[in-house]
Amino acid sequence: MKKQFSNRINRREFIRSTAVAAATAFCAPLIVPSRVLGGDSPSNRVNIAIIGCGNQSSVDVPEFLKYDACQVVAVCDVNRASHGYRDEKQFLGREPIRDMVNNFYAKKTQSGTYKGCDIYTDFREILARKDVDAVEILTPDHWHAVMTIMAAEAGKDIYCQKPMTLTVHDGQEMIKAVRKHNRVLQTGSQWRSKEMMRHACELVLNGRLGKLQRIESYVAPNNFFGPGPGWQPMPVPEGFDYDFWLGPAPKAPYHKDRCFYRFRFILDYSGGQTTNFGCHSNGLVQWALGDDNIPVEYEDMGAEFPPKGDLFNTPTKVVFRARYANGAELVCKTDKRSFGIRFEGTDGWLEISSRKLESNPASLKDSVIGPNEKHLYVSENHYRNFIDCVKSRKDPAEPVEAGHRTAALCHLGNIAMILKRKIRFDPIKEQIIGDEEAAGMLARPLRGPWHY
Repeated sequence: MKKQFSNRINRREFIRSTAVAAATAFCAPLIVPSRVLGGDSPSNRVNIAIIGCGNQSSVDVPEFLKYDACQVVAVCDVNRASHGYRDEKQFLGREPIRDMVNNFYAKKTQSGTYKGCDIYTDFREILARKDVDAVEILTPDHWHAVMTIMAAEAGKDIYCQKPMTLTVHDGQEMIKAVRKHNRVLQTGSQWRSKEMMRHACELVLNGRLGKLQRIESYVAPNNFFGPGPGWQPMPVPEGFDYDFWLGPAPKAPYHKDRCFYRFRFILDYSGGQTTNFGCHSNGLVQWALGDDNIPVEYEDMGAEFPPKGDLFNTPTKVVFRARYANGAELVCKTDKRSFGIRFEGTDGWLEISSRKLESNPASLKDSVIGPNEKHLYVSENHYRNFIDCVKSRKDPAEPVEAGHRTAALCHLGNIAMILKRKIRFDPIKEQIIGDEEAAGMLARPLRGPWHY
């Protein structure tokens, strides 16, 4: 690594970073922590920094920019700027996202100029800033736990994109840190902030389907394929700190298909579409069933993988079956619909897609949830909900425990598909029962100097 720091912020680093911030204050709009301003002040904004300037930043950053309740004050990424994220035309990295922020705020000033968004390569410099109230973590999944825990220790609230974790153990440690330091964490699966999704889950939760018997959840087919067996290392592009990108993941030779958007299909950094789209659909399944526990049994149902020796090694076809303690069966599978859920019970069925809700009987979907029935958390916008909760100090729509359980369900499905055998799980102790090899896959060693 080019910078051999400890992942604890020392006094020298803090003084240096705060001195830079102070010097910058003479040439940029004044930014102060929201906590020192009055609750009713129009300047009482939440100062947020973006860590990770890849594909998802092009979606999330504009969402935060449109709210006067917050201000994006800094962005951070190990890549300066390049094409080749979701497609070759997409040009992203810390400089393009910095420019997006500055250009947006410039249009709102009388002078038509703004240079108040700072830029960083090392996220620890952002965590050292006292004027940053919250961070959004938009990095590959293998960084989520380390960054979340360090952010919580630094007193920052966190919006962490899904999947919240790389492993089950990651989630356990993230919960400890968030709760110990009294931080707000929103998991970035935005479907919980959609009224139609909330209504559908409330119908299931309140027994409109009778006894729940079977659930299908859908994940998208892979949209990229690896270079195949025999791939060769490539030179690291200029302006890209590849060793820092790897961070806590194992050391590995660079290839253009390892990083940026395509990290999704390599197990060292993510869980494929099982965790990518699965955290959307299975997150709503969890919500509809009460969010408390996850299935107790997982079984491969014919998943397919890339050929041995390919750079990519997550499933090309996802299909696993899971069973809840109450007997309800969940089948998660690759489907051209990409996202959706079908709930089947003794009194009918209910289907959710991104655009519509269908049921049998047809009247079921229009059933009204009464005032004395179970109601789920109401949020109309996931990003605004996070900002509001940073101010109120209340839990957001998808708190750290929810993000952990949903990701854990997906991780356990991956373990069953990889091992090609049934595994049993204790959702209270969060342990795999009677299978040492499978149990060993609940955690991963971290490459030094990174640690929890």
